[in-house]
Amino acid sequence: MSKTTKRPVTMKDVADRAGVSRTAVSLVLNGRDSVVLADETRDRVVAAAAELGYRPNAGARALARNQSDWYGLVTEIVTAPFAVDIIKGAQDRALVDEKYLLIASTESDPAVETAAIERLLEQRVEGLIYAATWHRAVELPEIAREVPTVLVNCFDVEGRFPAVVPDERTGGRRATERLLAAGHRRIGLVNLDPDIPAAVGRLIGYHEVLQEAGIPLDESLETSGHATADGGYAAASALLDLRDPPTAIFCANDRMAMGAYDAIKERGLRIPHDVAVIGFDNQELIASYLRPGLTTVALPFEQMGALGVELLAAITTGQSTATGTVTVDCPLLERSSV
Repeated sequence: MSKTTKRPVTMKDVADRAGVSRTAVSLVLNGRDSVVLADETRDRVVAAAAELGYRPNAGARALARNQSDWYGLVTEIVTAPFAVDIIKGAQDRALVDEKYLLIASTESDPAVETAAIERLLEQRVEGLIYAATWHRAVELPEIAREVPTVLVNCFDVEGRFPAVVPDERTGGRRATERLLAAGHRRIGLVNLDPDIPAAVGRLIGYHEVLQEAGIPLDESLETSGHATADGGYAAASALLDLRDPPTAIFCANDRMAMGAYDAIKERGLRIPHDVAVIGFDNQELIASYLRPGLTTVALPFEQMGALGVELLAAITTGQSTATGTVTVDCPLLERSSV
């Protein structure tokens, strides 16, 4: 037996139940307090709407007000741990202004990305947050310029959109300063692939701190682990097999630090007694469960999501026309590896 779909309750239904005009219902349910209506009439309308289970038509309301109370959030992989943190930060901040997120996953496909943005615009979102899962330059489709758009964890090469990114340089400084404070002078660096913004910023921070401490830069202590645990293992092994090996290793992500742990323990060395290790990212499933726990620099995904919405809110309400880049601090999280 087929089921009959229940017809949505309309303002006319509410008006009939309350015994008032449809205009009166519209005034009450749309919050038009400036129009004088008897309290009894307002009470009857509210009661009738509750009894019937009336819900306003968001699309019609958005058309009438030219304001939907929705922001669109576009990201490559919504199930990635970092994307979840960005979404949480963005949604929590949006709720402060009674705004909500419509989330679209693009799976790193330009055609899907354009279609996703088009669909969000059809829903009359007031603005867009475009969030990347790793810090890099991006090219957005032209339609993204139809509404205010803020980039999170990425930036537009042409500088057309405001962007919120992690302060990679300061993060690199924090890690190196912590190792220096622990008494280390030979500090190895297992970096990400060269030329990406994270690798460049973290290397600059590492170099700055060493130079300020009067420690000569030593290229033999700098290598790449290609962002993987296996790469971190190979890179750390090469550093530990030097004639004068480092007493501390700064790994530019936690996966490489996990590989470095294996290389250190394989040589019968102890962490942190013989070799200290610092990671980057604060990837919880790695940093918290390594033994000893990994001291690491956190990427501020939740804060970046919140700040992205804050900037978007300022732009959509005419309080800002910013198009520059804002950096967010990367804090050091102490565990037991230093």
